[in-house]
Amino acid sequence: MFGQDQFHSINSLLNNRFAEKNPLVAVHRGTGLGMIIENTSHAVTAALRSGADMVEIDVVQSTDGDFYVFHDGTEPENFGIDHLITTLSTVEVDELVYTQKTAAPRVHVEKLEHTLTSFPEVLFNIDRSWFYWDLLLPWLDRFDMAEQLILKAPPTQTAMHLLRAHPVKYPLVAIVSSREQLTAVLEDPEINLVGVELIADSPAHEFCDPAVAKAFQDRGLLVYLNALNLSDGSVLMAGWDDNLSVTGNPDDGWGRLAGLGADVIQTDWPALLNAYLGRDIRGLSWLSSTHSMQRS
Repeated sequence: MFGQDQFHSINSLLNNRFAEKNPLVAVHRGTGLGMIIENTSHAVTAALRSGADMVEIDVVQSTDGDFYVFHDGTEPENFGIDHLITTLSTVEVDELVYTQKTAAPRVHVEKLEHTLTSFPEVLFNIDRSWFYWDLLLPWLDRFDMAEQLILKAPPTQTAMHLLRAHPVKYPLVAIVSSREQLTAVLEDPEINLVGVELIADSPAHEFCDPAVAKAFQDRGLLVYLNALNLSDGSVLMAGWDDNLSVTGNPDDGWGRLAGLGADVIQTDWPALLNAYLGRDIRGLSWLSSTHSMQRS
């Protein structure tokens, strides 16, 4: 069981999913392939139909305080603009149209409320939101979705203070590149720490020792590992990534992550990762279940 005993109820959905399947497959920004745009409800649906157990999304805030699903810094390729979406008003954000997939119908930036409320029972990993937690956390409370929303953030003093002070104890996965970074939050009774996202820049990093992952798990923390390849070239987990797994031998990529004891593997290739893990996603009743999940 992941998390402290006093947060058992909030963490029940996550722990129930682990009882059914381990490792869980988390999908980066949903599945934005073909003419489907990442960080949209269509991308979430595509990820679920590809065997996702969890969907990672990014959050930004307009200057008027409205929340959207988008990864800031990708504005040039998505909209052809050279400034951050976070500098725009709600009206200006609503006017933006994705241009990188011109054959698709006009797609606008999706409001966070729409994405979250369209998928009851789906686990969301909410990334890049900690900049806005003073306003975002109380905003999230209105939806009564704490079981579904797993926040991800580095354990900075500011972010952890906001979590401690907030009455709803959303599950947290702390992003760390050293064990020392966790000192301030381990077993903190006011923070619902359920896991750690381990960042390792090379195979020589301490996090590439399976004993380290097991030590975290023995403390009731899930181990979240990235197979992602980012456009800036960042190495997230020793180079054992999607590109290596898809174009080479997956034993050298996904296999190493699984061998470390990953409880969650985040990927851009959920169908292929599921196939590698020996899961037949054709057996999923997604055609009916996904339609029933969507309220819109």
